Amino acid sequence: LPIRLAWLVVTLPALLLIYFGQGAFLLLHPAEVPNLFYAMAPSWAHYPLIVLATVATIIASQAVISGVFSISQQAVQLGQLPRMEVRHTSATEYGQIYVPRINAMLCIGVVLIVLIFKSSDALAAAYGIAVTGVMVISTVLVAIVAVRRWRWRRRWVVLLFGGLAIVDLAFLAANSLKIVEGGWLPLLVAAGVYVVMDTWRLGRRIHVEKIKDAALALPLFLARADKTAQRVAGTAVFLTPRLDIAPSPLLHSLKHYKVLHERIVLASVVVEDSPFVPQSRRVDVEKSGKGFFEVRIHCGFFETPNVPRALEAARRFGLVIDVDTTTFFVGRETLVPGEHPGLGRWRIALYTWLASNALSPARFYCLPPNRVVELGTQITI
Repeated sequence: LPIRLAWLVVTLPALLLIYFGQGAFLLLHPAEVPNLFYAMAPSWAHYPLIVLATVATIIASQAVISGVFSISQQAVQLGQLPRMEVRHTSATEYGQIYVPRINAMLCIGVVLIVLIFKSSDALAAAYGIAVTGVMVISTVLVAIVAVRRWRWRRRWVVLLFGGLAIVDLAFLAANSLKIVEGGWLPLLVAAGVYVVMDTWRLGRRIHVEKIKDAALALPLFLARADKTAQRVAGTAVFLTPRLDIAPSPLLHSLKHYKVLHERIVLASVVVEDSPFVPQSRRVDVEKSGKGFFEVRIHCGFFETPNVPRALEAARRFGLVIDVDTTTFFVGRETLVPGEHPGLGRWRIALYTWLASNALSPARFYCLPPNRVVELGTQITI
């Protein structure tokens, strides 16, 4: 509500005044096209307007940067990008975050754009393609939401958003004539981001399939472990993407140490389609028997998964875990590029590079560093 109110009461009237005012001034003074904004003001107001325009530019750029941080965090949580470090810069505002890698890429990108285009006038075509492209994408996405979430009738959606799409496409078609003059920039950036996200998504799916093929079904593992393994006092938590199989660190732990902890918790983080998950639905606990517990940790795509804190919520299910005395086992996988019909060699190499530079699971899931054991495995993608 505050955002809508600010848009209707402050932003919309201000935009209408400035644009209509510029149009009226241009009709009276056609020769002032190159410096229309500053020509409308008296000479004594030029320097204050320069300061105001500079401050407005900084505020707008900060809004874009913050938006990119938020979208990147959500993409990571939804499995569309590799794990990255996310720093929360406010103790009260959850959405105030800083993503160092994204910030570095934005810095490099801005410097390169300035060196290539050298002036804001040369970027006009790129700006036009970017804005009209976003208009088309926004119209399509809102139409999809109207059908799937709002349950609007399809014919009304087609009539309403079809008309908007025609106008948006007309603007996009007009700007597409300037692709060679700089409009290629947003298209190149969008294509690069899409390739990275699609490669990560497909590569991650193949990666999980490889893990599943090499894994052992959890019931079968429990039957074997009950006969051969010695149990020692303590609690061990194993992070795993699936709860129906024994995770690789658990298999390697039994193989090398020949023992299992008295209590073993298999924890899987599930990212929901909602931005936040209430504390009452944070965890689900299921007892598998023989000291094994399966824990599903639910988090929203706008939340940072904190496994130790989430495990504290398992107390209401009778599973009491002391983080200070618990050992957390995570897998450290070394990927070897291979061949797969679903991905070309260059995309496999790209996925391998992305995975090797991803944030470690221990840091991503906020595990205490002095309680983490990493067990390495090698997987051919």
